[in-house]
Parts: sequence; structure tokens; C-alpha cells
Amino acid sequence: MKKIIALLSVTGTLLTGCSSAKRIEALKPEAGNTTDVVYDATTSFINLPVTIAVADIETQVNKLFSGLMFEDKKLEDDDIAMKVWKTAPFKFSEQNGKLVSVVPIKVNAKVRYGTTALGVDMYDTREFDLNATITFSSKIALSNWKLNTTTTIQSLEWNESPTVSIAGKKMAITYLINPAIKMFKSRIEDELDQAISQTLDFKPQVLDAVAKVSEPVLANEQYQTWFKIVPQELYVTDAVLAKKQITMKMGLKCNMETMVGQKPKNTFKKDALVLKAVKTMPDKVDVSVAAVSTFQNASAVITKNFQGQEFASGSRKVVVQKVDLWSKDNKMIVALQLTGSLNGTIYLTGYPNYNAVTQEIYFDQMDYVLDTKSVLMRTANWFAEGFILKKIQENCRYSIKGNLDEGKKSIEKYLANYSPMPGIYINGKLEKFDFEKVQITNNAIIAFIKGTGTVDLKVDGMK
Repeated sequence: MKKIIALLSVTGTLLTGCSSAKRIEALKPEAGNTTDVVYDATTSFINLPVTIAVADIETQVNKLFSGLMFEDKKLEDDDIAMKVWKTAPFKFSEQNGKLVSVVPIKVNAKVRYGTTALGVDMYDTREFDLNATITFSSKIALSNWKLNTTTTIQSLEWNESPTVSIAGKKMAITYLINPAIKMFKSRIEDELDQAISQTLDFKPQVLDAVAKVSEPVLANEQYQTWFKIVPQELYVTDAVLAKKQITMKMGLKCNMETMVGQKPKNTFKKDALVLKAVKTMPDKVDVSVAAVSTFQNASAVITKNFQGQEFASGSRKVVVQKVDLWSKDNKMIVALQLTGSLNGTIYLTGYPNYNAVTQEIYFDQMDYVLDTKSVLMRTANWFAEGFILKKIQENCRYSIKGNLDEGKKSIEKYLANYSPMPGIYINGKLEKFDFEKVQITNNAIIAFIKGTGTVDLKVDGMK
């Protein structure tokens, strides 16, 4: 009887041992140290329309011309000495694609008239003041970062005819005034061209604007995501004068990048930017938007996917209690903490990928880590079978729609009348978004989505 009892006891012990959960001890893969995100830049074109109001030109030219505009002190060479003052501000307008300027002037002239007879000079000198209105017409051309003008006097209208009174009679002295006015015209036309050219030198403003927008912008402080524009070339079309303003279509060829990590350096050099004349302007913009999801957040979401699910093979079952993620050698390590017929943690590896339809990150080519597979083959071959791995892989996914929306918003706020400096405004619209690639760092999975649209950088006025 005692032998039977002992045999039953041993048998019960064996049965108990066989039905108890097995403890697995797989080696935990160490995390890698992937901190740099390699970004393959794509070329974009930012519209950069430069608008110069005629009113701005008027203001600047009037600052340069004040008071005395012309003086000729020599009386002997042409029998006239003359001073010309501006008596009121220049008024600028646009007519038939030309810049028209009108200014009232006052002329103070000393006129010598008379003759020489028998070696005796018989001259008299009179001084008089005249008022007139001059109208200038200027053609506009673009050259070497400047809007240059070719100005001619369109008309000169005297308020009264240039005459002097001799012996009670008025005598026209137009023949004396005209040569002096001709000299004055030539000089004032050149000076007005120089003043307008000085006013319309848009290079400093444009380069300052480009330098400003090339500064990396912190798009997301939590994930240290930076938005950066890298200028390459600047294109420009012919200047057009219409509707009280001068406009030039410019295009900035650049790379628009989203970067993760430390603040990137601004590598833009003003002196290296070349201005190229073109007939038409490309306007395509490709912006890379980064959707960042930390391993911690992704682990929490995937853990919820496994809640209430059992993975079974016959009578043997396991439940995933917790999921942890980290990176190693450009792969993701997925750690599954199990309870049930197996107790312990198993380790899987896979490549993160993106499903554009569901907007989810999933893990492709998922397999057991080598040491984990060896342990399972020895202790739980049933769990190492492929159909269980496939079922687990189906749950290792999570939506990044919220991350994408956040990434889009972080870029779009810089495309809604964003003004990095006075007189500079950035507006744009991104419409089509396509998946580009997934990259991993030592603490996050980053999905890069390329947005396509248009961006305008407006330089308003040349103050």
C-alpha cells in the first residue's frame, strides 16, 4: 500500500511539473546609439515676388533731392549763370509701363546780353527768377541686383516766358536760356537715374530676407524637430511696372528639410548666392514633414493592442502583458513580456514601415532575435512556430495620424503670413502628402512625409 501511495505521489509530482509554466531566459539585446537622422534633401522652389510701391520710390527720391538741384556759376562761357531749386516734392506715377515724375522748380538766372563793337564790350547783366514744372519719363531695366532707369525730360513748362525788360520792352531770352537748360537737363537726368538706382537696390533686402528664412526654426520643442531652408540659387524675371508698383518674380531654389536632434547649423552665405535671369519661374515646393513618435509612446499603444488577447497552440497559451521598444543596428527591438504557459520576456526584431492607407507604423520582416529563437527551440518549440509570430506581428502596429497632423501643423504655421522680419511675409499651401521613409533614432521612430504645394516669400517695399 505504501508503494502505491509513493508511486502516486511521484506521478502527481511529475504531472504537476509538466503542467506548470516554463520560465524562459533569453538574452536582452543592448540598445544601439543611433542619434543622427540622415535626410535625403529634395529640391524646391519658393516664389519670392519683390514688390516696390511707386510711393516708396517717391519717398526715397525726395530724401535724396532737397533744395538746390543745379548750379552753374560761370557767366562768361555762355552768357548765363543759373541756379535751380526744387520748390515742392517729386510726384511719381506710372504711365504705359514707364515711371513718370513731376517736380516744380525755381530758376534764378543771371543773363548777360549785348555786343562788342570796335573792341568795346557793350553788355548789360540782368538777374531774374522763373518758375517751371518739369516732367521726367524713366524706362526701367533690371541689371546686377538693381532696377536701373534711363530718364529723359519729357517736358519743361515755364509759368511765364523767359524775357527781360529793355527800355520798357520785354525781349525773349529763350536763345540764352535753352543752352543752359540743355546742360541742366543732361545733369538732372543723370542725377535722377542715380537716385532711383540707389533707391531700387533690392539686393540688401532680398539677401537679408533669404538669410533670415534660412535660420533653422524649432518646429516642435518636445521632440526637438527643426525646420530648415537651405538656399542654393536665386532666379529673377524682368521687372514690370503696373498698378502703381514695380514687381519682379523671383524664385529661390532650395532644399526644405525637417531635422531631428540638435539645432542644425545655418550654412547660408550671402556672397555665394547667384542671381540668374530667367523667362519663367518654377514654383514647385516639396517639404518634408516629420511625424515623431517616441519609443515610450509607441510601446504604450502597442501594449494596449495586446490586451485581452491570448496566443495559443493546443492547450498552451500565453498573454502579452507589456511591450517595450528600442533600436539597434537600424532595426527595432520589440520586447514582449509573457505570462501563461511561458513566463519571461522574448525579443523580436523588425524594420519599421508605414501603411499609407491606415496611417500606421508597423514592423516588417519580423523575426525572433537569434538568442531568443535558440531558447524557444529548446524550451517551447511550439511558440517558435511561424503562425504565432504572424499573429503577434499583426498587433505590433500603431497609428501616427495624430503625429502627422501635428507635424503638418508645425510646418503650416510658418506658411500663414509668417513674418521673420519687418517687410518679409511667407505664405504657402501644402496639398498633397506622400510617405517618404521611416527612420529611427535612439529614442524615437520618425516617419517622413513629403508635402507638395506652393510657397511665396514676399518682400514688401524697399524701406
